[in-house]
Amino acid sequence: MTGVYESPKPRINASMLAQYIGRPVSFVGRLEKVHPSGKALTLSDGEGKSASVELNDPLDEELSGIVEVIGMVSNKGTLMAVSYAPYREDTISFGSHYYIDSELCCCVTACTGM
Repeated sequence: MTGVYESPKPRINASMLAQYIGRPVSFVGRLEKVHPSGKALTLSDGEGKSASVELNDPLDEELSGIVEVIGMVSNKGTLMAVSYAPYREDTISFGSHYYIDSELCCCVTACTGM
């Protein structure tokens, strides 16, 4: 997954995953579920639609609230995470008016590596 950090990535929502297969993206969503293994997450976007995220390594921290994931979209429409960054909910407004954005966004510089 080299090249994920080399250029700006589109920020997408769950309904756009199929359009970005094999490409690096940014996905911001509310954490809905963590798999017991800690290696998979379910995030819901600003429209309430779900996206599956697979991690290379199990989570080493408790995660909740809003999370940005940077990664590649697999052939199955799953986001293969390279990094993630939790956001404090009291510092951002999260909803479809905030989330859906056709502009390119850059990776958050404070991403937590996996």
